Amino acid sequence: MKRFIIPLAVFLVLAVFLAIGLKRDPRLVPSPLIDKPAPAFALPSLQDPSRVLNNGHMKGQVWVLNVWASWCRACREEHPVLIDFARQGLVPLYGLNYKDQRADAQGWLAQHGNPYADSLFDEAGRVGMDFGVYGVPETFVIDKAGKVRLKHVGPVTPQVLQEQLLPLLQQLKGEPT
Repeated sequence: MKRFIIPLAVFLVLAVFLAIGLKRDPRLVPSPLIDKPAPAFALPSLQDPSRVLNNGHMKGQVWVLNVWASWCRACREEHPVLIDFARQGLVPLYGLNYKDQRADAQGWLAQHGNPYADSLFDEAGRVGMDFGVYGVPETFVIDKAGKVRLKHVGPVTPQVLQEQLLPLLQQLKGEPT
């Protein structure tokens, strides 16, 4: 009887942790990158593979990085919101095309519209992993110093745009909210 008590206790503790974890919203997982420098990267442009972009291209400006893929259903939901956001011209919006095929991604943008100043092609997903991406879409706000100021997991909705992204972007650019 005693030899079953320890395994039973371990099982119960693990079951409690699992139950707690299942009740949490994965979109609320804080990013360890907040207020830290964005990971360094150098990736080819989705549209022009001969052109390599790195975070030095964005230094000194507030910008948004949206991680997306042609195979992502939720990316299709947020895309009209990103198109409207890009039209406002508040800050540059860059895409990080994540674990995709170049032709599929290019075709997807041709069909649905291209809100991005440019899209980085991350076929292997290494830069996405450096940013802590565990699903698409995810969106990051990076400040003039190159620090990550916000990570939003899931589609950018009109509500997320109005309540989270725009106020933060205006604050970072020094504009009144």
